Parts: sequence; structure tokens; C-alpha cells
Amino acid sequence: MKIGILNADAVRAEFVAEFGEYPDMFARLLMAVDPDVEFVTYEVMSGEYPTDIDEVEAYLITGSKLSVYDDVAWINALKDFVRKLHGAKKKLIGICFGHQLVAEALGGKTRQANQGWCVGVHKAKLTLDAVSYGPADVEFQILSNHKDQVEEMPVGAKLLASTATCPIAMTQLGEHILTFQGHAEFDKGYALGLLNMRREILGESVYQAAVETLPQDTDNSQVARWILDFVAN
Repeated sequence: MKIGILNADAVRAEFVAEFGEYPDMFARLLMAVDPDVEFVTYEVMSGEYPTDIDEVEAYLITGSKLSVYDDVAWINALKDFVRKLHGAKKKLIGICFGHQLVAEALGGKTRQANQGWCVGVHKAKLTLDAVSYGPADVEFQILSNHKDQVEEMPVGAKLLASTATCPIAMTQLGEHILTFQGHAEFDKGYALGLLNMRREILGESVYQAAVETLPQDTDNSQVARWILDFVAN
């Protein structure tokens, strides 16, 4: 299995040595479940795309510090590519910014959440439409780090999971698109580094509440299995 990572951000220099770039994080996450997965990275911020969409079995859009509604040339180009993949029913995984961009590109809507920043470990609950992932009300824990949220899903999309602060936390469109608001690829140390970096922006109460959640277990390997099973089937 070969996955094309559509890399939509660069990790800050002070974190790269310990945690790597975002494609490295996804490789660690997914190869822990299946060591035979291969990856190709496309640096979409500089306009790098495959010459043939069938170079890989599936694509994965990473997180980003930018917002999907920013009028930026590379973001608009990525939306066009998502529409191309959707038209071809090519397997596509969206994570955080990727989750939001898929929605925005295909007719949904992303906005800044009224709740403000969602950070730390959050508990997501599966819906009745998530039968292939587990029974309704089954919960999984995942790190979050976002201020924007999907407020309207594209037509035809199914809601698979919600959290207390993020109603649209996991979606599926057809048999080819799967998206998550949370970050299964994040290491706890990296999540803490981001919290420390944004402490003033977050405000002390939000910062402290998020830090207090970090000792909780996350279900990253379960999310990784869902992603790989989705790509394979």
C-alpha cells in the first residue's frame, strides 16, 4: 500500500529534530500498525502534485497553521485537487486542516468555532452511521489542536463521531473519503510543545485544562487501523 501525503505545513524548526515533519509523524503512526505501508510526500504549499493520481492508492491531507477559507493560491489549488480526487472516487483521508478543507472544497462550510480553541485530549463518540467502526456511543480519545471547525458537511457526507466541543469530528463521504478533526499522528510531547508555544494565545485557563488532559490515554493506533482499513477496502 502506498499513500501520498499532501503536506500542508512545516513543523517549527525547534520541534523538527525530536518529532520530525508532519509526513514523518504520519509514517510513524501508520507503520506502527502496518510496517509495509509506503509513503510519497507532495509539498502542496510549493505546488507539488502527482503527475498521475494513480501513483498511489490513497492521499492524506495533513494539518496546517492556515485556515481553509484563507484566499491563498496553494489552498485554492489543493481544493481543486480534492475535487479532482472526489470526481475520480480516489481514496482520501483528511486530518484537521485536511478534514476542514475537504468539507470546504466539496460544498460544506468551515468557520472559527464559537467555543474557541479545542486543545488537549478529547473524547469522541461514534454515531449510528459509524457501524463499520464500532457500535454507536463507543468512545475514542484523540488529541486536538484547532480553532476552526467544520460547521456544515458536504452533501452526502455521514457524521461518524462528535466530541463535546466539536460536533463534526469524524466524517465519511461515499466509500472514498474519511476525515478526522483530531490528530492521531501527534506525540504527547509535540502536543505539549504546541500548547506551551501558544500559551498566551490560548489563555491560562484553556492552557491549564489542556495540559491536565495529556496524561490520558489516546486511541491513536485504533484511528490508524481505521485509516488503513478504509484505504485497503
